[in-house]
Amino acid sequence: MNIFTMGGLGLENEEHAGQGGTAPAVCSRKACRAEATWQLLWNNPRIHTPERRKVWLSCGEHRGWLEDYLQTRGLWKETIPFAKTTDPGEAR
Repeated sequence: MNIFTMGGLGLENEEHAGQGGTAPAVCSRKACRAEATWQLLWNNPRIHTPERRKVWLSCGEHRGWLEDYLQTRGLWKETIPFAKTTDPGEAR
C-alpha cells in the first residue's frame, strides 16, 4: 500500500502499480471505464489564459455528451482523435 492507493485513490489502476507501464487511458465520463479514443480540448476563459487547453478523454459513446456539456457552458474548443503513445517522451 502507498499514498496513492490509500483511501480509494488509484485503486482502479492498482494492477498496474510497479509494472513500469502506464494505466490505459479511459473515458472521462463518470463511471465509464471504456478506452479513450477522443480528446476534448477546453478552457474556462474566466480563469485560464486563451492559449491554455485542458483535456478530457472520451470513448466514442460519450463524445457527444461531453462535447455538449462543454459547449453549453462555453468551454469547448475542439475535439481531436486520441493517439496513445508508447513513449512518454514523445510529443504530440
